[in-house]
Amino acid sequence: MDKVDLLKLIEDDNLGLLKIHPKKSSMLTADERLVESFHEINKFISVYGREPEPGKDFYEHKLHARLKGIRENDEKISALTDLDEYGLLQKKNKEIKSIQDIFENDELGIFTGEDEGIFDVKYVPKETTMPDYVASRKLCNDFKKYENKFIQCQSEISNGKRELYPFNKEQQIKKGTFFILKGVLLYIDSVGDREIIGGRRNARLRCIFENGTESDMLLRSLSAELYKNGRRVTEPDEKSFNTTQLTSQDERKGYIYVLKSLSADPKINSILELFKIGYSKISIEDRIKNAIVEPTYLMAPVSIVTVFECYNMNPQRLEQLLHRFFGSACLNIDIYDDKGRRHVPREWFIAPLEIIEQAIHFVISGDIIHYKYDQNKQIIVNR
Repeated sequence: MDKVDLLKLIEDDNLGLLKIHPKKSSMLTADERLVESFHEINKFISVYGREPEPGKDFYEHKLHARLKGIRENDEKISALTDLDEYGLLQKKNKEIKSIQDIFENDELGIFTGEDEGIFDVKYVPKETTMPDYVASRKLCNDFKKYENKFIQCQSEISNGKRELYPFNKEQQIKKGTFFILKGVLLYIDSVGDREIIGGRRNARLRCIFENGTESDMLLRSLSAELYKNGRRVTEPDEKSFNTTQLTSQDERKGYIYVLKSLSADPKINSILELFKIGYSKISIEDRIKNAIVEPTYLMAPVSIVTVFECYNMNPQRLEQLLHRFFGSACLNIDIYDDKGRRHVPREWFIAPLEIIEQAIHFVISGDIIHYKYDQNKQIIVNR
């Protein structure tokens, strides 16, 4: 084919088959990404009828942050004005109806009063009263003297003679008591005399920690930390129901216990505050030894959370009262035994442990009739 025929063929390319189109980049430019992200915001509003809000799910929070960033950038506002279907980028000017409105809308401080002097300093940090001494932990040189106390306390927690409760008042901090602060067991070795420290009545403590350190922190300082990150360890004689004056005539009737499931089933182990409330006439260790084959234990191993000994009381009656009290929070699940038979255990409840413990004490005191459980808020409220 000669050159003339080739040129004629190219000129007669009505379908444009021989035209070379430059390859477009698959990467979006910054402007294209901006437009696309704003389209996402518009689409969200068209579906939900409102602007995206913070603190919702991850996607909505991301859109909220994106819209906030656009509103704070005049160049982006200018570029997106034609796409602003819902007036998201319009600056709302406050309507001025009076002289007072002018002064209140003085964003630049033009009408600030003339009576302010050059020595009226407003924007410097206020002077605060710093304590002369700040307690810190140090190595406890005589820790050997306390080591057996910690070993015994841990043993009594494990076997149920002691319990862990939320800390709720500083009067609980006394010499000889145990607490757990940020996961570490501590012992109050001494409480100093009350005196005015920093304008408030306070006392210096000597706290011995299980890790071999000690601190002479103030009572109020420890109290504040325990409110946030602590638990109170009960005394052994606090543990049993009606044990304040036990005699040889008193009879142990059984145990009320709280268990936590160790099931590998995602439907069960995904529920963080799931507990079984039950009663037993025999030791809890014996009662749960066949848990993996019993539907009432969800066909899985369990761990003992807390145990209450019951004297001169009907533990089965107590159990029934607690089940009724937490009825709205009862776990609804089908469990199948080794033979494929379906069971619906009714002794598992979704509620915070401290709330369950609080309810148990209300049952013992008889005050339970004045309260009910709010499942939505997960708190005990007045009837």
